[in-house]
Order: sequence, then C-alpha cells, then structure tokens
Amino acid sequence: MSIIKTKFPGLVIYKRETFDDKRGYFRELFLKKDLNKKFVFDYYSLSKKNVLRGLHLQLKKPQGKLITVLSGKIFDVALDCRPKSKTFRQFYTVELSENENISLYIPEGFAHGFCSLANNTLLHYRCTNYRDKNSETGIYWKDKDLAINWPKKKFFVSSKDKKNILFKNFLESKIFKKIKF
Repeated sequence: MSIIKTKFPGLVIYKRETFDDKRGYFRELFLKKDLNKKFVFDYYSLSKKNVLRGLHLQLKKPQGKLITVLSGKIFDVALDCRPKSKTFRQFYTVELSENENISLYIPEGFAHGFCSLANNTLLHYRCTNYRDKNSETGIYWKDKDLAINWPKKKFFVSSKDKKNILFKNFLESKIFKKIKF
C-alpha cells in the first residue's frame, strides 16, 4: 500500500495491493491504518459510457470521499472550493479504472465530478459524512472560467446537473461566504 500526495493538501492517490492467481484476483479497498478517516456512508453508482456527473459539493455538511472504480473507467475531477487553501479554484484530474487498484481520496471542501469512459462503469464511494440534499450544490461542469479539459465534448448529463451554477456565482453566493472548510 502507498499514498501518493498531490499538490492539493489532503487530496491523495491511495494505492493498495492486488493478490493475483490463476483464479483471478483479490483486492483490498480500504484499510483504516493506511488512511485514517472516519467513513460513515458507502454507496455506488453505475454509469453508461459518456455519462457525466457533477460537479457536486455539500456545503453545510461537507464530505470527504474515497472514490474507487470497480468496473470500467472514468475521468475524475476534484475542484478545490476551500477559500483558505493555496490551491483554491484549481482542479485535479485523473483517470481511474478497474485495471488499477488505486482510489482517489477527495477531502471535504472539494466539488467532485466525473465522466464515464466505458459502458457499465461501477463506482464505489466511501464518505466521511452522510448525504444531505439540503446542503448540496453543484458547479457547472462546462464553466469556461474553470477550463476543465474533459476528454469528450458531448455527454449525457442529468437535468439537475445542467442547472449547476458557474463558479463565479458560487463565490458570490451568501452560502459560500458562510462555509468553513
């Protein structure tokens, strides 16, 4: 197991062991001793190819997330929304797939999104806080000011995510001025 730091404080790649033999493989998903976080909530999503989800963020009850691809492949994006962070307004991208045994830990205060690069992409999320729909907001994935270089131009996006706000509007909102990540 190893933890690979990024330039973003708290955002790390978590690489675990794979045990292969002629039957297939066995993989560890999470060991508390390696990534000492208090996770309270797990869920997973299944996405078709070219589905885009995000960029999602909880404001009043922020979540740290450990993202693992169980099947398929994604282009993952984490946007630093922590006003006191040296990487505030910057984003991190990485491709995650079932072929590697790596996960991305995204700390509280980041907006998260991804696009599926394969059919039937199964993603496992381990979260440090429960989902609170009254605390949710979304940053528009195609915001020109962010200039995220998505690997495709056309996606299947939910009607909810199509209504996500521009990052500059997020920064000007009353809610943003009250957050304390």
